[in-house]
Amino acid sequence: MTGLAWRLARRELRGGLQGFRIFLICLALGVAAIAAVGMVRAAIEGGLRDQGAVLLGGDAQMEFTYRFAEPAERAFMDRIATRVSEVVEFRSMLAVGDERALTQVTAVDDLYPLEGAVQLEPALGMAEALAPHDGLPGAVVDRVLMDRMGLAPGAVMRLGTQEFHVSAALIRQPDSSNGGFGLAPATIVKTTDLVQSGLIVPGSLYETEYRLDLPETADLAALQAEAEAKFTQTGLRWSDKRRAAPGVERFVERIGAFLVLVGLAGLAVGGVGVSAAVRAYLEGKVPVIATLRTLGAEGRLIFRIYLLQIGVLAGIGIAIGLVIGAALPLLAGPVIAAQLPFPVAFGLYPRPLIEAAGYGALTALLFTLWPLARVEGVKAAALYRGAGGGGRPRAGVMLAIVITAFALVGGAVWLSGMWALALGVAGGVLAALAILTLAALGLRRLARGAARRARGWVALRAALGAIAAPRGEAVSVILSLGLGLSVLAAVGQIDSNLRSAIDRDLPTLAPSYFFVDIQPDQIAPFLAKVKADPAISRVESAPMLRAVLTQINGRPAREVAGEHWVVRGDRGITYAATPPANTKVVAGDWWPADYAGPPQVSFAATEAEEMGLKLGDSVTINVLGRDITATITSLREVDFSTAGMGFVMTLNPGALQGAPHTHIATIYAPEDQEARILRDLAGEWPNITAVRVRDAIARVTEALDAIATATAWAALAVLVTGFVVLIGAAAAGEQARSYEAAILKVMGATRARILTSFALRAGLMGAAAGLVAILAGGIAGWAVMVFVMEGDYVFEPVSALAIVVGGVLATLLAGLAFALRPLAVRPARVLRAQD
Repeated sequence: MTGLAWRLARRELRGGLQGFRIFLICLALGVAAIAAVGMVRAAIEGGLRDQGAVLLGGDAQMEFTYRFAEPAERAFMDRIATRVSEVVEFRSMLAVGDERALTQVTAVDDLYPLEGAVQLEPALGMAEALAPHDGLPGAVVDRVLMDRMGLAPGAVMRLGTQEFHVSAALIRQPDSSNGGFGLAPATIVKTTDLVQSGLIVPGSLYETEYRLDLPETADLAALQAEAEAKFTQTGLRWSDKRRAAPGVERFVERIGAFLVLVGLAGLAVGGVGVSAAVRAYLEGKVPVIATLRTLGAEGRLIFRIYLLQIGVLAGIGIAIGLVIGAALPLLAGPVIAAQLPFPVAFGLYPRPLIEAAGYGALTALLFTLWPLARVEGVKAAALYRGAGGGGRPRAGVMLAIVITAFALVGGAVWLSGMWALALGVAGGVLAALAILTLAALGLRRLARGAARRARGWVALRAALGAIAAPRGEAVSVILSLGLGLSVLAAVGQIDSNLRSAIDRDLPTLAPSYFFVDIQPDQIAPFLAKVKADPAISRVESAPMLRAVLTQINGRPAREVAGEHWVVRGDRGITYAATPPANTKVVAGDWWPADYAGPPQVSFAATEAEEMGLKLGDSVTINVLGRDITATITSLREVDFSTAGMGFVMTLNPGALQGAPHTHIATIYAPEDQEARILRDLAGEWPNITAVRVRDAIARVTEALDAIATATAWAALAVLVTGFVVLIGAAAAGEQARSYEAAILKVMGATRARILTSFALRAGLMGAAAGLVAILAGGIAGWAVMVFVMEGDYVFEPVSALAIVVGGVLATLLAGLAFALRPLAVRPARVLRAQD
């Protein structure tokens, strides 16, 4: 029977793609969006993988906090590597006269860089650029920072108490993306030239990175295991070219997965168009189906014939989408690469194309089975009378629909790697579809009742009657446009809430500056000076060290806490004899002020809950190569959202006795006083580094803007798909509107009145879609802000109003575009065709 079904399907396909243009466009757009996002993501991952050694600065890297490598550690590196390059990373203030700016200092040796090349302007080698000039050591400074400070090659600037000759502008640093997000532009100097700067002293915040050039035969996994077995307890962090920039990889993976999920919402919108196109196509095949049934064809044969036809057409749509999705990143590759601070390797990657094809095939099958299966049980006589559909599909088809839906959602959960978000998106799409369907059915019922009361309003009554028609376009219009508008509404609510949160919280909560590297003998005069300044309204300070949380209850920390941010890299810790001001202990008790027993730690309550920690658990932290095991004796509230001072772990003073450390401080002052305060403090203590919180938040805001822009484009693609479906629904209803216009003309209606009726119909359906989209988008925005962003949610009315207006305009444009021809057709011609 399959062979017969294929022969009949093939013969009918010779008639062309009439009626399937919307089907193909919807499927192609959805597949293209998912394929394009996947291809860009794969290109970034490929670039990170291929250029791992360049990004890292070597084949492998051993990193330490607060200290240089011990002799045993250095001997291990010399044994396994052919070359070892030492790099010191820290933040400091670059000074030119009285002006100060934060910079990320990279202090290097003569071997830097082991991999890649530093691009300078003018084009100099690193040895020449860092060589002494006029008695001053050389330095290269990021072009952005040079422009901001008014520097040019040949100028003199200062780091700490050491002056440097600026020899060139830094255009590109090969290992710049290794550290992920950065707060400041870079400056490169030689480590030996910082000896007299006062910046690298016991307790200062700096990291040493030892880049290793390994033999080609080196087993990276074995070397990592050996290094961690020997030195993890001393605070070592190992990385190698297999994952040179894990922070970038995680960011790309998450934003890519999120955009793919938005693309799946677009496919769901396209699925509505697929279902409508299949239904309209089958209604147009009523005579053919009736003839086949008359000749003895069973319902299952007819099902197979049209399933094969639609399968072939779906394959064409998917192929078109794959071509577009693969071509767009390749064409836009140079532009995308120029905007990214890490390498991108554009090419044809099979996996994202296979994933996109799979999503497209499952979506086409899911939205095709129901309308296709309904023709199985319809008798030939009913078909000849014009009935285009039967009853509920048989059990086998219903099971196939359920399995396909589970496969589509399961694939999204598995491939995205973000199961909670994937399930949330799937649930949100299903809920939106359900709400939109109910809204469409409710609008029909309301229109039916209102049409009876609108006796004096002929145009309005005609519009309401058309909306209330059982086989009208209300459901398809509201579903297609409403789902697209829902995604756009959710994006608008999230975006406005994020921006409002920053604008609202920054002036009242965030400090003006973070000051770090305040030496123990400087903290008292520093506090005296800032407290005496009338412009400074609030000052906070605390001793600070950097530590790595290595073990929890005697087990490796990552085995217990997974990839929680607290166990990734080093964290700031502090000590206090008594609870600091405004500290709220929510469980346990603080140690006595004169406590001198075994180490105790007060842990941030929220982070403890996320990591599965409780009172009485022990944590081992490594400080400057020394392990300290402390018992959790209290939990306290820590609000990191204020950008103020907050520590995950606070220990009793005796636990850290004798460890070299510095102090940090925050000050709160009016924005117009910040520059003056910085000049006063930096002039007296040049080694102290100031981080302007507004600048840091601006950098975060830039990243959020980039994410919001990418998400908005993805949402716009969803909306475009919905508009295409809307056009398809309007085109499919053109014949019905011609008949309706003919009847109204016979009854004496003018063209203006008929056109008004069509416009009212479109406007009402668009308004309904927009109002439901506001509800669905508002719920989605609230869920993301509260449960994902862990922030407050406030309904934003401006974007909501824009959604309703957009919905009305979209339906008006689509409806009126296909209303002009029905208005021009003569009634006699239309009515004769209905005989």
